[in-house]
Amino acid sequence: MRCRPWVLPGRPLRCPGRDLPCRAGRSGADPGGRPLSRCCDVLRLYLVTDRELAGGRPLAEVVERAVRGGATAVQLREKALGAGRFLAEVAELKRSLAGTGVPLFVNDRVDVALAAGADGVHVGQDDLPAAEARRLVGPGVLLGVSVATPEEARRALADGADYVSVSPVFLTPTKPDAEVAVGLEGVARIRKALPDAAVLAIGGIDARNARAVVAAGADGVAVVSAIMSSPDPQAAAAAIRDEVEAGLELRRSP
Repeated sequence: MRCRPWVLPGRPLRCPGRDLPCRAGRSGADPGGRPLSRCCDVLRLYLVTDRELAGGRPLAEVVERAVRGGATAVQLREKALGAGRFLAEVAELKRSLAGTGVPLFVNDRVDVALAAGADGVHVGQDDLPAAEARRLVGPGVLLGVSVATPEEARRALADGADYVSVSPVFLTPTKPDAEVAVGLEGVARIRKALPDAAVLAIGGIDARNARAVVAAGADGVAVVSAIMSSPDPQAAAAAIRDEVEAGLELRRSP
């Protein structure tokens, strides 16, 4: 299974704030002019929003600061909002991200993602099945799927997912329904089973453990509280991004 290029119509994807050692083969370029070759590059630091952790700050403000610090993708997760309010939130974040090249994903709500023209949608194992989500959004919208095992990952990719998100790596209050963490070993198992897939990791990840998670096999990390609750989201994002890059260097080393 090869990590297929991500090309959004009329919108080159960028990894802001870093001169990444990207490989050839995909439309788009980072601010240094290098091509972003694989979907994996967009997953380096994937911010998942949680307004309750923002401490009363506008969500767009926290997101903008995180992007300045090196976040490469943003997912709007709003489990409690109705469709109309959710749609308005997506529109606001789209305006905030305009010109950055950072893709905006919508959690779970395929209808909202389509109505708002979001770049991607992310579904879990208990949400709309990946195959149905892909059928609805078509080939022009990015699709991510939460997985915990190599078998779930294989099925998600076969059903049209662009990336899989290993979850949860560590237990975390943002995933209260999770009873067991897959750990670094779970990340490594999925990477070994699917060496060419785009693999994201989420769950209890921050600057203290991001390097180890990436070294275990993730292409990037998804973060909630470590950025959303930080008094300085830009600095928090930059610190985590540094650890992601360090983990990638460990994997490149002989």
